[in-house]
Amino acid sequence: MVPSKETRLPKFAIRSPRVTAPILLTLGAINAWLAAVEADYAALSTALCLCVCAAGLFGEDLVQRGHRQDLVVLAHVAAHPGAETRGIAQAVGVPERLVARNLDRLVEEGFVVQVEGDVHPALRSYRLPS
Repeated sequence: MVPSKETRLPKFAIRSPRVTAPILLTLGAINAWLAAVEADYAALSTALCLCVCAAGLFGEDLVQRGHRQDLVVLAHVAAHPGAETRGIAQAVGVPERLVARNLDRLVEEGFVVQVEGDVHPALRSYRLPS
């Protein structure tokens, strides 16, 4: 039996906006260009709607990416009470300023509390609320 040379994307990749949004945007742009050349205004408006939807998917992915990072930081704080910003950043593999932004959002929403002390942001420690 000869192995197939067909390449398949995993199902999660097809469902991911990081893969589908650029594909939809490209298809919409090509269709819009072809519709403009043919002066088919119904096809042009449909193609432009497809481009707008793809841009919306991309924007939503950017928003969700921040929430996913919040969850990673929250899980680390839950597993390591009293963790400092610098230690969280090293463990998660993200720059300290991004972790500080995640922690600020989590403190604001009440998921995490800052351990007492008004020190440099990189040295602040966090834990889950009691």
